[in-house]
Amino acid sequence: MSKKPLRSSHITQGVARAPNRSMYYALGYTEGDFNKPMIGIANGQSTITPCNSGLQPLADAAVEAVKAAGGNPQVFGVPTISDGMAMGTEGMKYSLVSREVIADCVETCVQGQWMDGALVIGGCDKNMPGGMMGILRANVPAIYVYGGTILPGEYCGRDLNIVSVFEAVGEHAAGRMSMENLHEIETHAIPCSGSCGGMYTANTMSSAFEAMGMSLPYSSTMANVHQEKIDSSAESARVLLKAVEMDLKARDIVTRKSIENAVAVIMAVGGSTNAVLHFLAIAHAADVEWTIDDFERMRRKVPVICDLKPSGKYLVVDFHKAGGIPQVMKMLLNAGLLHGDCITITGQTIAEVLADVPDSPSPDQDVIHPIDRPMYKQGHLAILKGNLATLGAVAKITGLKNPVMTGPARVFEDEQSAMDAILGGKIHKGDVMVLRYLGPKGGPGMPEMLAPTSALVGEGLGDSVGLITDGRFSGGTWGMVVGHVAPEAATGGTIALVEDGDSITIDAHQQLLQLNVPDDVIAKRRAAWKAPAPRYTRGVQAKFAFNCSDASTGAVLDRFEDRN
Repeated sequence: MSKKPLRSSHITQGVARAPNRSMYYALGYTEGDFNKPMIGIANGQSTITPCNSGLQPLADAAVEAVKAAGGNPQVFGVPTISDGMAMGTEGMKYSLVSREVIADCVETCVQGQWMDGALVIGGCDKNMPGGMMGILRANVPAIYVYGGTILPGEYCGRDLNIVSVFEAVGEHAAGRMSMENLHEIETHAIPCSGSCGGMYTANTMSSAFEAMGMSLPYSSTMANVHQEKIDSSAESARVLLKAVEMDLKARDIVTRKSIENAVAVIMAVGGSTNAVLHFLAIAHAADVEWTIDDFERMRRKVPVICDLKPSGKYLVVDFHKAGGIPQVMKMLLNAGLLHGDCITITGQTIAEVLADVPDSPSPDQDVIHPIDRPMYKQGHLAILKGNLATLGAVAKITGLKNPVMTGPARVFEDEQSAMDAILGGKIHKGDVMVLRYLGPKGGPGMPEMLAPTSALVGEGLGDSVGLITDGRFSGGTWGMVVGHVAPEAATGGTIALVEDGDSITIDAHQQLLQLNVPDDVIAKRRAAWKAPAPRYTRGVQAKFAFNCSDASTGAVLDRFEDRN
């Protein structure tokens, strides 16, 4: 099929390869199959989480399409961790770790079996960056198939999603919701398979992959339970076979310019803070120069034009009906905010892919705003620096009346004690909560703080209480929050030196995160500080904590240049 010799021919063709081929005969291969491309299908199907419980039909469709297009599908599994289920538990510390495990699985299988192309199918948050990192390490023709978003739940005429439950817990604690209503929201919020329904991390990353050219147009906002999602998976397989024929590799597509396109879309749709961490890691895997400061550069020139949860009104199913990612991209392209010459997995450029997309969305919807009348004139993911974060921190500033505050620190060494303080009515307007020793090394695994931030929103304190952490936030988080503080507490960052009552300033306008304590006092505290003992000394968590880089460089495990 391919004019260029297939990679897999090195292990399947020729007399000397007879022992290799005998293994394939056991799988039902015939002599003619050894001239066909071997296509790896990384299947994230799992009954662990609704995000991944509906992936098997997509994998089945891809398998049949690969066969029909003249390829040999080779299916292998990749693991997942459900952020929603692990949230607020020790298990949450395995979420970011799973990104690296997934990347290793994809790289290992594609390279170990010398596959000619890869189609990766995933649903939950870390499936996307993990799969993409593995694809880029292997650098074969590849395509990402997102499992699809979930449909909204419903109770009393109100659309529900996973964040509705976390916020309801805070409302109940504040006495504004009965236990009966809390239970009804809990049981109605997740009605079917699919990934969490707002512009949270999974939908943010799928949208970015489409913008980057590594997924098919419109595929990133389809619902998992709809037939178009299955059809798109089959079409993805057909497109991949053509990419193998063209020898169009992943790193031909994922470049600095295409990452700029992805980040422009992340800003325009109001995407997750986790996108910062993950795109630093993706750029590293692609060997593309990209730093945390590039996000701030992009933020200043790209407006937020989509009214999407968590800080907006609509879910991704509404966004899909309004035109989805191609509509947003066309508007950004016309405004000079996208690189139209970037190649995509289809072999077309971005400009060619968008040629038939309307210049403006339908006036019958208000999910996507005109670019000259945006939700916010600048992007929402601000990079803050100061003596509390000399290497940077990430703030999500949409949905706030004024992203500036100075207040007294309320210091917590773990998530549960912070939750107890919120639900116990001990946190008040103007406080700045500090949750530390939760970074990549300190957590370890940099757990998300959705439970505390949602509880603050439920208590009515979402825009009047600050929360800073060296951990992460869920894509469903909004409020006066700053995460990814680097250096983290476990490595002696200034966040480790904060004491109760210290004055802290969060100022997104000046990109400032500052501990308002004299330098000599900070120096004395630093001299007295001692690093805590590792929380894990064996297994995957210990390996992650020992090897990971800091949050400002993506918390990756193979950044060996930092150790020289």
